[in-house]
Amino acid sequence: MSNITCRSSNCLMPNPFPLLLLLLLICMLSSPLHFAQSLPNKPQFGSNVVLIGDAKFTADNSCVQLTHPEISSPSSGFLLQKKPIKLFTLHSKSRRPISFSTDFTFSISPHDGDGLAFLLVPRSFPSRFSGESFGVLRENRFLGVEFDTLVDDNLGDTNANHVGVDVSSLVSAETGNVSSLNLVLNSGVKLHAWIDYDSSSKRIEIRLSKYGSSRPYSPLLAHRVDLGEMWKNEEVLVGLGSTSGNSMQISNVYSWKFRTRIVPEWLHSRPLDPQTFSHSEEKLAHKKKTCALGVLWGLVFMTGCGALLALIVLFLWALFENSSETVLTIPSNFKARPQEFRYEKINVVVGDNLTDGKN
Repeated sequence: MSNITCRSSNCLMPNPFPLLLLLLLICMLSSPLHFAQSLPNKPQFGSNVVLIGDAKFTADNSCVQLTHPEISSPSSGFLLQKKPIKLFTLHSKSRRPISFSTDFTFSISPHDGDGLAFLLVPRSFPSRFSGESFGVLRENRFLGVEFDTLVDDNLGDTNANHVGVDVSSLVSAETGNVSSLNLVLNSGVKLHAWIDYDSSSKRIEIRLSKYGSSRPYSPLLAHRVDLGEMWKNEEVLVGLGSTSGNSMQISNVYSWKFRTRIVPEWLHSRPLDPQTFSHSEEKLAHKKKTCALGVLWGLVFMTGCGALLALIVLFLWALFENSSETVLTIPSNFKARPQEFRYEKINVVVGDNLTDGKN
């Protein structure tokens, strides 16, 4: 038996560095963001987005492919704004509601699948991300705008070509038929979607058109929802998600912009009149028509004033000319003399005889 003398207490304890390194590695692997990938700085997406799940850039970097059925079935991917937002902001010790607008271009391949959805989810969403139902299967609160290409009788889907607003449930609170726009969501054609939320009226509007077409005047779908009351002062994440289900459906996103704006306090303090908001676009058109008529009447008024001013000037000029007199000065020694006339003899021919004019 060998005698090994240890004069230091450190000999009795293992080196803590490898253990700490192992714990750090385990934490990294178990972190909910271990599968998040930051996007390179792309103008069509910005620098504030990450990829989650099966989402990835295509080989030519032209778009983000949200689903990849060859990897797993079902496949699910998410394009997420990594900076959370609040639906209220503090300003001068008062809360002001936040409105937002977003638009994105996308395409869905011609297969049966869940399609694509725009989502507002809790900040802790990445830790509960699942590969089914746009990744929100484990969420109790979320707002979704789904572009659905599958009929699910359990969810009350009307057809396989609709847009729906989902409020904390995959059963849509309201739907709009995309076929009414002569469009098919899963045709593989690139489409353009606009989603606008106005916090003063608590209304969300969805518009859709073929890529390259102008923004539609009327929304395909509008629904009233109070997101401020739903989330209060919590931070939420915004993203685009897709699930292929058991099909080979692929959803691509080519561009995405998201913007927030603060509603003025004077506007928010007014009581909500749903009828007023529902006819806001008609009132705007009427306002433009009234403005055009105002300009026309203004031109007529200015022309009339100009004509009246010209008449006044002419009248004053005529009055001034008539009031002026011409004075003729005659010298005092001037005497008028009778005009002297000279008589001359005139010969008149009468017939063949010449006379001297006396007869």
